[in-house]
Amino acid sequence: MTEARRIVVKVGSSSLTTASGGLDADRVDALVDVLAKVRSGGEKEIVLVSSGAIAAGLAPLGLARRPKDLARQQAAASVGQGLLVARYTASFARYGVRVGQVLLTTDDTSRRAHYRNAYRTLDQLLAMGALPVVNENDTVATDEIRFGDNDRLAALVAHLVRADLLVLLSDVDGLYDGDPSTPGTSRIAEVRGPEDLEGVEIGSAGKAGVGTGGMVTKVEAARIAAAAGVPVVLTSASRAADALAGRDTGTYFRRTGRRSADRLLWLAHASTPQGALILDDGAVRAVVEGRKSLLPAGIAAVEGDFAAGDPVELRDTAGRAVARGLVTFDAKEIPQLLGRSTRELAKELGPAYEREVVHRDDLVVLEA
Repeated sequence: MTEARRIVVKVGSSSLTTASGGLDADRVDALVDVLAKVRSGGEKEIVLVSSGAIAAGLAPLGLARRPKDLARQQAAASVGQGLLVARYTASFARYGVRVGQVLLTTDDTSRRAHYRNAYRTLDQLLAMGALPVVNENDTVATDEIRFGDNDRLAALVAHLVRADLLVLLSDVDGLYDGDPSTPGTSRIAEVRGPEDLEGVEIGSAGKAGVGTGGMVTKVEAARIAAAAGVPVVLTSASRAADALAGRDTGTYFRRTGRRSADRLLWLAHASTPQGALILDDGAVRAVVEGRKSLLPAGIAAVEGDFAAGDPVELRDTAGRAVARGLVTFDAKEIPQLLGRSTRELAKELGPAYEREVVHRDDLVVLEA
């Protein structure tokens, strides 16, 4: 941990705002003090994934709590994102540190060209000495507000920028083997693999009500990052200095895997399928065991309304999702291709149809 050079730090809404909404300047400054000190020697780089846009917009818009309807969530995000970045800009300026805002959506990161652009932007900001502040684009990305969370985003960003360490900060000082408020429970200091979490009761969102996550999303994010070769420390924002100094705090998740092809991690964990292709048994074996492209001959049915380039699920005849990939045809084109060879299709419809429906380079097999 002490040797980590490029570090992604994620902080949740409850660590930055008051329970009623609005940014807590003292909390923001306290976090910035820690991060600025860590990077002051020039040997370490920090990428900050920060929640708080919607929460920061509540009080200015006269909202007592996080709204449930999408339109007001987007409005709060629109107001709050500007306040959040302005607060970070002013706070980091005390140390002469420049801040760069990067707003991401799943669409930005599952498509090949967009993924490369996201990496280049973040890498260049770091190379120029700036500190990227990353958030989901809650103002327009409806899927992120409904289903996403910045814990998962942080895990994927850590993989994207080839980080050496991911630090997840919240209002809880680690993962416990039960409800932390219950006498007799204890902190889990280290997680070496999924087996260490068997039987552990993992709680949901905290009492503040300004965030969307909770311990469930943090553990899932830690699992994603660890499987991608990035170790993780989960602790409270008040213990951030200890975590970044390598002292015993929170819960440490050891890496459990190696890096996969960059974009495939995003495809597996960040993309939102726009439809599904039902595969026959032979195609399932070819995709899952043979790691081959999906051809029209192996498709039995199509579901949903999607366009070429969209992510889709690949399912077996029992409806189980076995893979996810970027499709090369519109949904309306696929019915005429079902069960037919590419040679036959090229002869009847033209050479443009002699191609894979999902190329193996744009396909990831899902865990059983």
